[in-house]
Amino acid sequence: MEPRPRSFYVLTAFFVLFVLFLYGPTLTIGVLSFQGPGGGLTFPMRGVSLNWFRELFQQQAVGDIWGAFRRSAALGMMVMVTTVVVSVMGGLAFRKRFAGSAVLFYLTITSLVIPSILVSLGVGLIFNQLGFKVHWATSGFGSQLTWTLPFGLLIMFAVFNRFDKSYEEAARDQGASSWQTLWHVVLPIIAPSLIGVALFGFTLSYDEFARTLLTAGSYNTLPLEIFGMTTNVTTPVIYALGSLTTLFSFVIIGVFLLVVWSMGRRRARLGSDAGKGV
Repeated sequence: MEPRPRSFYVLTAFFVLFVLFLYGPTLTIGVLSFQGPGGGLTFPMRGVSLNWFRELFQQQAVGDIWGAFRRSAALGMMVMVTTVVVSVMGGLAFRKRFAGSAVLFYLTITSLVIPSILVSLGVGLIFNQLGFKVHWATSGFGSQLTWTLPFGLLIMFAVFNRFDKSYEEAARDQGASSWQTLWHVVLPIIAPSLIGVALFGFTLSYDEFARTLLTAGSYNTLPLEIFGMTTNVTTPVIYALGSLTTLFSFVIIGVFLLVVWSMGRRRARLGSDAGKGV
C-alpha cells in the first residue's frame, strides 16, 4: 500500500481543528450542563449529575423559559409556512422573464447584507409610526421573514432553474389543467426541496436573535430569554437549557431528513414498480 503524503496528515489535522472550532463551544456547554449540585459555570466540574436538567423544569425565579419556548416554536412554524408558500410562488413567478425582474430579485436578497439589528430597528419603528403594537407575532414575524425569505427564494430559483419542463408538457398533453399540473406533477417533484426550505425557515427563525431584539415587544422569544438569563443566572441551569434547545434543533433536523429519506425511498419504489409493470 502506497504511503500517504505528508499533506494528507496536515489537512486531516486542519479539518479536525475546524470541527472542534465549530462544535467545541456546543460540546463544552453540553458537558458543563451535567455538573453536580454544587457546580458552577466553569471547569473543573464538581461532580456529575442531572440536577440542572431537573432544575430547569422547576419554577424559575427569573424569566419565562417555557413560555419563551412556546413563542419561539409558534413563531418558527408561522415563518416556516409563510417562507415555503411565498418561496414557491416567487420561484414560479421568476420562471418567466418580466419587466423589472432583475431589480426585484436584487431588492429581495438585499436584506441579507443589511445588518440584522438595523432591520429590527426599522421594522420596530415602522410599526410604532403606523400605530401598531410591537409584538413577536406581528413585527417579530415580519422582521424574521426578511431573513428567511431570501434563503427560500434562492433555493427555489435554483430548483426551478434545473426543473425539466417536459413533465409539465406531458401532463398538459394528457389533459391536465394548470392547477392539476402544479399539484400532481410540479409539487411532488420539488417536495424534497420544499422540505429543505421549511427546515431553513424554522431553524433560522427559532435561533434568530438580532432581528427579534427590537420587534418582540414585551414577550421574549427563546433566544432573547437565554440572552437575558446570561445577566442574572449564575448556575449551570442555563447550560442545561442550551443543551436541550440544541437537542431540539437536532431532532427537528433529523425529522426533516427522515421525511426526505422516506420520500426518496417511496419515489424509488414507485419507479421500480412502474418499470416492472412495463
